[in-house]
Amino acid sequence: MAATKPHFILCFDFDGTLVNPEGNPVFHPALGQMIQQLRTQGAAWVINTGRSLPQTLQGLAQHGIFMEPDYIIAKECDIYRPGFFSKWTDFGNWNRQARKAHDRFVKDHEASLTAIRQLVETHTKAQYLVGDYGALGIVATSDEELDAICAYIDTHVRQFPDIGYQRNGVYLRFSHSGYSKGTALSELARLLGMDASRCFAAGDNHNDLSMLDPRHARMIATPSNGLPPIKAHVLSHGGFVASRPASEGMIEALGHYFGGGRRV
Repeated sequence: MAATKPHFILCFDFDGTLVNPEGNPVFHPALGQMIQQLRTQGAAWVINTGRSLPQTLQGLAQHGIFMEPDYIIAKECDIYRPGFFSKWTDFGNWNRQARKAHDRFVKDHEASLTAIRQLVETHTKAQYLVGDYGALGIVATSDEELDAICAYIDTHVRQFPDIGYQRNGVYLRFSHSGYSKGTALSELARLLGMDASRCFAAGDNHNDLSMLDPRHARMIATPSNGLPPIKAHVLSHGGFVASRPASEGMIEALGHYFGGGRRV
């Protein structure tokens, strides 16, 4: 666990950033050692992922990562910490607020969501998905197809700025724009008495852009397998682009920001 009162945050996306299923190793043990060392110096280790909480815990076990994070931000929004009576619990009121905001979002933008659904079902080969608890999403057949769909969604966003979405590969999930990996990271920092200057964030895909933002993290990084737009974004904000993929790249990134005795 982190120190009782952590004074900086190490926030990582999971798939493609912490772990690389095609890599060897999938998760480099030296990264685990670096994280543990930084935790002894006051870091809180955070996983910030599009996975659900159970999927995140399953992924940690599947890839042999037996360190327990200090916090997990799941489904790009919900903040959890280890609990006493249940293994993981909501941290603060944020999760409840996010769920209420999503319910309002679906009701307030029924017309826009219906128009988007009609476009998807009549003009593309993509699938429009309706899941449990009001979850709405799209699965495209290619990145290019999803690019075109996002361009149409953005015409609605310009009129209704609270229409948001999280994109990862050919998958898209609708959400209230006020609740994202970035805003959840800032809320966690606030709960811990910190601001963006004490946050390190790393990710590789479109849904990581919100946390790779100086408003939420002043130290940002992406591995070599980060998508070209993500690398360009990180560079444009003075961040670090690693020369190696996933966990090996994160070793480079932590060395860049915290090596040589440098501390937050």
